[in-house]
Amino acid sequence: LLNINVGGKLFQIACKVLAQYPITRLGKLALYTDPAKKLQLCDDYLVQKNEYFFDRDPSIFHYIFHFYRSGVLWVMDEMCPSNFVEEIEYWGIHLKYSQRCCRILFEEKQDELSEYLKIEKELEAELEPLESGTQFDGKFLGRFRKMVWNLIENPYSSVPAKIIAVMSSFFVLISIVGMTLSTVEEMKNKTGKMWMEQMEMICAIFFTSEYLMRLISSSSFKNFLRAAFNAIDLVAILPFYIQILFENLDDGDMQYHEELHKVENVSKLGKVLKLIKLMRIFRILKLARHSTGLRAFSFTMRQCYQQVCCLLLFIAMGVFTFSALIHSVEHDVPGTDFTSIPCAWWWAAVSLSTVGYGDTVPDTILGRMVAFVCISFGIILNGMPISILYNKFSDYYAKLKAHEMSQ
Repeated sequence: LLNINVGGKLFQIACKVLAQYPITRLGKLALYTDPAKKLQLCDDYLVQKNEYFFDRDPSIFHYIFHFYRSGVLWVMDEMCPSNFVEEIEYWGIHLKYSQRCCRILFEEKQDELSEYLKIEKELEAELEPLESGTQFDGKFLGRFRKMVWNLIENPYSSVPAKIIAVMSSFFVLISIVGMTLSTVEEMKNKTGKMWMEQMEMICAIFFTSEYLMRLISSSSFKNFLRAAFNAIDLVAILPFYIQILFENLDDGDMQYHEELHKVENVSKLGKVLKLIKLMRIFRILKLARHSTGLRAFSFTMRQCYQQVCCLLLFIAMGVFTFSALIHSVEHDVPGTDFTSIPCAWWWAAVSLSTVGYGDTVPDTILGRMVAFVCISFGIILNGMPISILYNKFSDYYAKLKAHEMSQ
């Protein structure tokens, strides 16, 4: 018998049993005849008791002990997968010796744990700023840039930093309200237009100052340009300056029009100017910098992109399938709107989403049966991912909020 002391607990195993597994640690211990090699396999050796001591977890060694006696490795649900894998690797036992059902459940638990740790790491990175205060040490104007960085990136560092964060959100809302009011007919007079232009100028000046402060306080220009929030900030201020540029070009083209009576360039510039003005709607994305809910929603979409892509694939399949079916049963009806399969795509998309505008409806009984199946499929399809997405969103939001509070 081989006397084995694991963490103060004594086990006795027959050497001929251990010799059946020569690649394991205890199998080598039973087969080696050189005392020096045996001492390399254990932590200590008690000469008086003839015991080989191992400073390992005795509770997990019970499963190792059972493996040598029965040839089957037990895997219990309550054990930590990482700790268990570390222990069996130390003893030189492979997971293949466990039964298939236990091995499948254990590997699933390992994958869940790995996914959980990965998400936790990404959640922490979501709230951690790209820079840190220590990165400015020893750099040009390091103290000043660190002060600007705390002021603009760390709203919890001081009261002025919190005020700037609140002002940033306030100016975003003011800008969106101003863009909305500029489309109202009563505000298109000379006075209202002047007020809207002044409001837009103030917001643009604030956003530009905020962007320049972030640029100055950045320790790496390349990382600054690659950051998603900084790209949103740039998109928020570019329309104002592009609009000024195009308005000046527009005035020049008006003089050209008066001289040569050509209006093509003027009309083209007007369309481009409208498109540039519409880009101001992206300013609302700046709220995500200070909103935990928006960041949790964005994080949920990134983590659940496979489910979302599957949902879009199912919707596309449903649109093509039911548009083909409705066209096949309705195309002979006089005055029908289902003249072709592409013309039926809109009806199928609206029916699958269960919106049902009613602008295009089937006239035959068979067509209405197809519509009923389409709507039923849409209800089932829309109900599938909602619980998954909502549960993950609420979980990520709670974790982000808790991490934010701990900071």
